Amino acid sequence: MKSIRHFLKDMNMNKAFLIMVMPATVWFVLFSYLPMAGMIIAFKEYRVGRDGFLASIIDSKWVGLQNFTFLFRTEDAYIITRNTLLYNIAFIVLGLLFSLILAIMLSEISNKKLAKLYQTGMFLPYFLSWVIVGYFLYSFLSFDKGMVNQIASYLGIDVVQWYSDPTYWPLILILVYLWKSVGYSSVIYLAAIMGIDKSLYEAAMIDGASKWQRIWSITLPNLKPLMTILTLLAIGRIFYADFGLFYQVPRNSGTLFPVTNVIDTYVYRGLKSTGEIGMSTAAGLYQSLIGFVLVMVSNYVVRRFNKDNALF
Repeated sequence: MKSIRHFLKDMNMNKAFLIMVMPATVWFVLFSYLPMAGMIIAFKEYRVGRDGFLASIIDSKWVGLQNFTFLFRTEDAYIITRNTLLYNIAFIVLGLLFSLILAIMLSEISNKKLAKLYQTGMFLPYFLSWVIVGYFLYSFLSFDKGMVNQIASYLGIDVVQWYSDPTYWPLILILVYLWKSVGYSSVIYLAAIMGIDKSLYEAAMIDGASKWQRIWSITLPNLKPLMTILTLLAIGRIFYADFGLFYQVPRNSGTLFPVTNVIDTYVYRGLKSTGEIGMSTAAGLYQSLIGFVLVMVSNYVVRRFNKDNALF
């Protein structure tokens, strides 16, 4: 009884904060925690019935791990796993690097109005859908009317059938991803840089430290905890791929599948052709479990070196 009174007292003291987090809590409960019950579909041969969703789940045949074999017994299993992992590793490493560089460059611009203009221009691509980005890229890479091929033809250079040649697409996809996401990521680091105590920079300038030395000795160490946390969160989704990037941007070209097909697009195409909802649920569960394990392992490694930089 005493513990209950203590709990209610704490609730009353912190009611303002609880009200502030209530919308986010409701959102997570409705869209993240309640849907977890649907994981059982991954182990069933789900068929839509007339009696509603729950009744369909209960009545569906239990098939165990049969749905998971879809990802591992096909010839494309190695390709989609390789593509998903390698692209995400490139996105994490290059995204971190370029976001940091961009944030530091923006923080060093003395004209704040000009800095805000640059920041807005680089932030804008983040709000564009992948469908629009795909059409933008198509206007550049179209074989007959694309700007790149028209310039190449004018200069006497052989034109390239971009949507039939997979050679260039790993680089194209990485560049498009960075163009769209780096501006948003840099804002997070820029906000952290603005929160660094200015007296540290003033003391370093008095001691004769150069701009690079101030960045290396003050800015980067203060950003290290944020860099670690964001990297850990990104590792948790390393088996997830941005569906729009890999489906809309290459325009679903079959000849590009060896370098553009990832787990998400593969499952989507399989769902369209077979209608196996259990298979797609199994793929999502597989991605989530692997991501959870990777986050736990990565967080453990970070804690071994510095507890303050770990997620928990």
